[in-house]
Amino acid sequence: MVRKNIVILITRKLPEKIEKKLKEDFNVLSNKTDRKLSYNELKKKIADVDILIPCVSDTIDASIIKSGKKLRLIANFGNGVDNLDLVTAKEENVLVTNTPDVLTEDTADLVLTMILMISRKVIEAQKKLIGGKWSGWGPSETLGQRIKGKNVGIIGMGRIGRAVANRLNILGVNILYHNRKRLSKTLERVHKAKYFDNLDLMISKSDIISIHCPYTPETFHLMSKKRLNLLKKNCIIINTSRGEIIDEQALANLLFQKKIGGAGLDVFEHEPEITQKLFESNNVILLPHISSATFESRIAMGDRVVKNVKSFVNGKVPPDLVDKQYDE
Repeated sequence: MVRKNIVILITRKLPEKIEKKLKEDFNVLSNKTDRKLSYNELKKKIADVDILIPCVSDTIDASIIKSGKKLRLIANFGNGVDNLDLVTAKEENVLVTNTPDVLTEDTADLVLTMILMISRKVIEAQKKLIGGKWSGWGPSETLGQRIKGKNVGIIGMGRIGRAVANRLNILGVNILYHNRKRLSKTLERVHKAKYFDNLDLMISKSDIISIHCPYTPETFHLMSKKRLNLLKKNCIIINTSRGEIIDEQALANLLFQKKIGGAGLDVFEHEPEITQKLFESNNVILLPHISSATFESRIAMGDRVVKNVKSFVNGKVPPDLVDKQYDE
């Protein structure tokens, strides 16, 4: 059903296929340049908007929400909703949806990629080759670590954490995990995972740690300076969840001083700014938030957004309504 009287604001450039679907039925205000809107620009543009489609990099706080006098739905293009003021949205009777499930496999793939690259010191080896410092094969050249038999501690055994466990089990590692709620015994057997209620104990036993919990007030600096100091000397830490979960400065200091084995970071505490010492450290992979950056994922995310928008407009409950805490 065509509803051109309904105004939709898209904050960033989405796949052409997705924007076309929305423009067929609604009055769409798109961002052709893909430049991130400033806070004031967003606040001004939202004034006469019925539906907002933001991305995880947009800060949708109380002031923004209240500026949207006609706003009734925020269809977030992304899984995480820590960029949204859910309390104010509820108070203003604004529904919020996200795009769960579709990011799982691509994020898990990237986690496995970084674990293997860091363990085998791929970046270091490549730099040596490109820099003309490789003189040929030698028995002590760029020695990494074998994955098989290592203890991998997963923080957050939601969809992505379990997908990571599935991939790592094939490589013969031991899966340890910490979660707000213990998995059923059936799921523990499926993923060959051992539960640790005590996070400190788990990370002290882990050779590799991968973070997959959502960012909430409770998980801010969950990996604090004190906890980071519990890591083994050769431990590798991977984060594709949210940068605020790690005390980035404390982690950077440990890496710079070579007190831990390495890190793979796809997210940062103060994006897009990154702690300088991370650039100056060895055996570190730094990526610009690309865990879900595949053509397939972006289209799937867009399709979820379209489905949520059309369900809402047709008077139905959107399938991806955010009304409670979730595991990423």
